Formats: sequence, C-alpha cells, structure tokens
Amino acid sequence: MYAPLSRRTVLKAAGLSAAMAVALPGRAGAAAHPDAVPVGRDDPWRQVPRILARIHPPHFPSRWFDVRDYGAVADGTTLCTDAFRRAVTAAHHAGGGHVVASDGRYLTGAIRLLSGVDLHVAEGAVIAFSPDPADFLPAVLTRWEGTECWNYSPFIYASGQRNVAVTGDGILDGQARLGPWESWYRTSGLQSPDQKLLRKMGSSGTPVGDRVFGAGHYLRPQMVQFHRCQNVLVSDVTLIDPPMWTVHPVLSSNVTVRGITVDSSLYNTDGCDPEASHDVHITGCRFNTNDDCVAIKSGRDEDGHRVGVPSENIVVQDCMFSGRWGGLTVGSEMSGGVRNVFAEHCVINSPEFPGRYPVKYPLYIKASKKRGSYVEGVHIRRFTGQAVEREAVYVTMDYNGGEGGTLPVSVSDITVRETRLDGARSVLGLVGLETDHLRGVHLADCDFTGVRQPDSVAFTDDLTLDRVTVNGAEVRS
Repeated sequence: MYAPLSRRTVLKAAGLSAAMAVALPGRAGAAAHPDAVPVGRDDPWRQVPRILARIHPPHFPSRWFDVRDYGAVADGTTLCTDAFRRAVTAAHHAGGGHVVASDGRYLTGAIRLLSGVDLHVAEGAVIAFSPDPADFLPAVLTRWEGTECWNYSPFIYASGQRNVAVTGDGILDGQARLGPWESWYRTSGLQSPDQKLLRKMGSSGTPVGDRVFGAGHYLRPQMVQFHRCQNVLVSDVTLIDPPMWTVHPVLSSNVTVRGITVDSSLYNTDGCDPEASHDVHITGCRFNTNDDCVAIKSGRDEDGHRVGVPSENIVVQDCMFSGRWGGLTVGSEMSGGVRNVFAEHCVINSPEFPGRYPVKYPLYIKASKKRGSYVEGVHIRRFTGQAVEREAVYVTMDYNGGEGGTLPVSVSDITVRETRLDGARSVLGLVGLETDHLRGVHLADCDFTGVRQPDSVAFTDDLTLDRVTVNGAEVRS
C-alpha cells in the first residue's frame, strides 16, 4: 500500500537545512542565451511561446537531385556512398536543394551533409547503412558520450553547416545487428578499454587532436549527428536499428525534430539527445528505444566543463515514450549545465505504440559530483500513461554512486503539473546529497493510481504537493 510522506519526514530527509551556496564549475563561463528568461518566476511555461517563436525549420530551394542520377543503385547490395556524396555536393554547389532517395533500398556508408541540403527519403525508400566499420572512415570530429574526440563518422553527419535536414516518409535502417557494434558494447567487450581511455583523455586535458579513435578502435558511431550546426530539421522519417544514440544534435541551435519514429533494440540506443544545444523543438515523435527516449545532455566531466556550453530552451511536445529507461531524461552527461527544459502532452507506454520495454521513469534526472555543474528548470505537464516500471519522477544527484567525484552539483526547480499516470512503483524518488541538496520540486494537479510503494526522499528542500492524489487520496506536503 502507498504511504505518503509527511512534511516532518521530508524535513528530516532534508537535514533541516539548506545546502550551502557554492560556485559551480561549468557555470561561470557558460553565459545564458541572450533571450533566456530567469528560472523561478511564478509560471515558467510563459517562456515557451518565446522559445518556439525563435525556432524556424529551414527551407530549401525547389531543386531535386535524385541519387540514381549520380550512380546509386537501389538494389540493397551495391554500395552507394560515392553516389550520395556526389549528389550532396551537387546540391550544395547549386545553392541548395533536396537529395532524393526513392523507390528501393540503398546500401551506403557515411553520408555527410553540407549547407543547404535536405536528404529526402521518400516513401518506399530505405537507406540501409553498411555493417562494415570501414565504410564510416575517415574519422571525424565528434562528441562521444559527452567527450570530444575523432571517431568513426556518424551514419549521417554534418559539421559546421547551416540549413541541413533529413526528411521524408521513408526509412533509415542502421542494420546495427548485422555489424559488429553489439559485440563492441557488451560487458567486457571491445568498447570498454577505448571508453575508459577516452574518459581519461577528457579528464586529463589531452588535446582533442590527439584523441584519435576510429580504425583499430571500438567506439560505436551515432546514427544521425549534427555537430556545431544551425537551422536543423529532422522530419517524418523512421529510424530503425541504430548502433548507438539515434538523433544527436550537439553544439547546435535552431533544431526541429518532428514526426519521427525511432525503433532501437541495441544497448545504449537513446532516441534523441540534444547536447549542449539551444532552441530545440521535439514534437510529434514516437520513441521505442532500448535506453532513454529523449535525453538532454551537455558534456561529460572535465571535458564538459572545458567546452562549457549548456543545453537550454528545449521544448518537447506531443510525443509517445515507450523506451526502456527515461521518457524525458536529463543527464547523466550534464557537465556544461542544463536549464529551461519543457515537456508537455506526452504519453507513457501507450497501447497504441507498445514498446519492448516499459518506461522506468517518465521524468528521469541524473547528476553527480563527478559531473558537477547544474540542472535548473525542468518542467513537465499533461503527461498521461500507464504501467510505469519504477518511479513516476526520479531525480538523483548520486548517479552511479557519484563515481568518486568531489565537484559541487546543483539540481533545482523541477515542476510536474496536470499529470495522470496509472501504475508505478512509487510517485517520487528524490536523491539529494548531504553536501548538495536537491532544491525545489513541485507537483500540482496530478493524479497517480496503481501506486504500490511509498515515496523515497533524501536531502530535498522545498518539496511541495498541491492538489495531488495518490490511489484516490489527496497527499499534501
């Protein structure tokens, strides 16, 4: 039976004291976007119309470049990498346009987009990515799990470009299970030594130019990555079987991800990961993932502090979350800071879009003293759903046991409104630290049914519940 926490219990867990104010690494050098609105006003949702007003999907000239005219063969066996490269180059040099794949299955290695180019995958077309890692060389500058390095090219990649897109009703098939990617990831697999080496390089300040992986190494590439790009659109496509994170805008701005479906079954295959990016709109998407559905990130540990760019002004609307871990997630790579994240009208574990695994946490925030930095202002409202595996709201400042970190970390201003969920282990799992309290968690106008266990709250200040019912009984803070 669910047993609500009393105010006395919450105060005791909070240690009856506020956390000491400290300077947060990664924050001093990370200036807010000039249009950012300070967190802490009565209604943070007033910011959303202004954020959305700044986000405009790119438009492209009505010029069409059929990849078959550049040598592509849609038979699923002929490698079309050079044909895609020639078509993208032609569209770019013409002043922009649409590179079109239609009517068939196109096998290819890495596709590199240039400014002004929309890769359009028409209905009935499949772009299938080679299972041979050599087809994703030469190595490119990327960010891998929040640390900068040179690695295998993401399957679709753009760096330093403007007005780029992937659109259409067709399919992007990562074919990850046909390649070696899964064997690289598994426990004691080939990836682990390279993963540890890259993290060590990032923590010790090894120059990025010396962090060279790719050939002879085993860090899986992302499926679609926009690196330091402006004016980005990913629309309508279905993405299946990625080797790692699926859609990854990093250090980018004015990003729209709309109407896509992600179906991932390999380990560590998040749906969409905006990282150190601002003015991002994710809308009308469906995520059936073997990890987090939407995960907001901003770099890892010392390398994240070095780059020092937050993720901010991110709006998620009208999505279906059927992933394995978080629906809306922040972290754990959040060392550049995260602020002003909004999600609304999302459905958890919808019978209309069943996933292989139930969502564990509709809202999942993970931080630690190893990452340091801050998360300020994460707001969800009007979530509905069922069969949540664990807590409806899980916020931990002790992710992975803190990993031996000593940096100050701050998580504050988390709001949940007008949310209706049927079935969860508990409503709240809030893990602050004795040295760094979790501050400001506010639930209002929410109804939770089928809740099996009591909440767990530690070192949390300013927890409020207003018009919140659990299993039919009103719960007050």
